[in-house]
Amino acid sequence: MSVKIKLMRLGKIRTPHFRIVIADSRSARNSKQIEEVGRYSPASDPSLIEVNSDRIQYWLGVGAQPTEAVSALLKITGDYQKANKLPGTEGTLKSVPARAEKRTAYEAAVKEAMNEPKDGATTLKKKAAEKLAAKSTPAETTTESTEQVSASEAPVSEVSAEASTPTEQKSETETQPSAESNEASS
Repeated sequence: MSVKIKLMRLGKIRTPHFRIVIADSRSARNSKQIEEVGRYSPASDPSLIEVNSDRIQYWLGVGAQPTEAVSALLKITGDYQKANKLPGTEGTLKSVPARAEKRTAYEAAVKEAMNEPKDGATTLKKKAAEKLAAKSTPAETTTESTEQVSASEAPVSEVSAEASTPTEQKSETETQPSAESNEASS
């Protein structure tokens, strides 16, 4: 009896999954098997290849012949090279990177949410933010604002006096009494 190591197809249309099996060479692809020695899933990236290396070595040692597809998989895992005593027994199998656990990701998100400000998820409108700031420190803001106004007015009057011409000075004197009369009337 001739024994082959071949792929048994499983899965739906366009989503293949294979079992690596030991079967009689005269049997059909998905028929009776002697032993299952691994799995192969080409849909994932990188492809999933799981092989029971000890059993593969045993069957290759007793004369089982791998099909072309299985021999390509065994070369990737390094089992073909081990059985034939060739260099490169480590193979070129790429492993799937480990995914973070969902529980740890959830706990991190909860901690992050607890550190958020208590004000709320949305930012305040400009006027509401100004009112809140005014309520929190009313005395400090009024003294600062009067100092800023008096400091800003002094340089402007000095600059205007230096830059003004005699005709402009007459117009300033004319406007000043009217400003004083307005103050007296109020």
